[in-house]
Amino acid sequence: MWSPLFRALTELSSRPTIARLAGAFAKSAASRRLIPRFASFYGIALEEAEYAIDKYASLNDFFIRKLKPGARPVDEDERSVVSPVDGLVAEAGTISPDRTFLVKGQQYTVDELLNGSPHAARYMDGTFAVIYLSPANYHRIHAPVDAEVIESDRIPGAVYPVNDPSLRLMKRVLSRNVRLVTYLESEGGATTALVKVGAMNVASIRYVSGDQPPARVAKGEDLAYFEFGSTVVLLWQRGRFVPTERLSAGVKVRMGEKIGEIAVPRG
Repeated sequence: MWSPLFRALTELSSRPTIARLAGAFAKSAASRRLIPRFASFYGIALEEAEYAIDKYASLNDFFIRKLKPGARPVDEDERSVVSPVDGLVAEAGTISPDRTFLVKGQQYTVDELLNGSPHAARYMDGTFAVIYLSPANYHRIHAPVDAEVIESDRIPGAVYPVNDPSLRLMKRVLSRNVRLVTYLESEGGATTALVKVGAMNVASIRYVSGDQPPARVAKGEDLAYFEFGSTVVLLWQRGRFVPTERLSAGVKVRMGEKIGEIAVPRG
């Protein structure tokens, strides 16, 4: 009974027009008065924010806030891969030989997630992780490794919610929503796909540098941001990434925290 109702309500509330209206209000000066209530409701650590709460011009301005220097130490190990975001690991595991993987009981394909990109073949038998950002989280996305940016792909789509009920009940939302994919090539040619998935009221995923990412990024560098809660999917090649125990479903991670290592091939 509840699953069809949930899907119907989600379909209605996730239309692009509604997302645009919600986004317009969040960017308006009128939304500024909601910031204290928003911060209190979600238990946001205001002492970590770059500025005092009364310095933000709108709810969206507060939502995409930067943090004070040092608030998220970045693991300095040369081969470490760090979490690009604050969030909850919704799922992590192995990509199958046919380039499929499971998230909350639903089967996804790498090809569909990456919109048919030729890069999809790289991730056969690789590793994936899905990290969900709630409205309470810090919403900037940072580079997980030192790398060259070899490609960026903006994929149009819907703006369905990406919370736990949606991942379970909605059909493959991660592959149907708006996505911004950054392909990062690090030491020894290891390639990471950093997939930023838009969600309800989040039609905008932006690079901090403008329309395109920089040519190179340093681990922990501020790369992009969501204009409201969403999800990041990470894909790694077979044999080129070794996850830590922290990269497990149900674990909360913070930007800069080590979640694995890049494996350098022998010889």
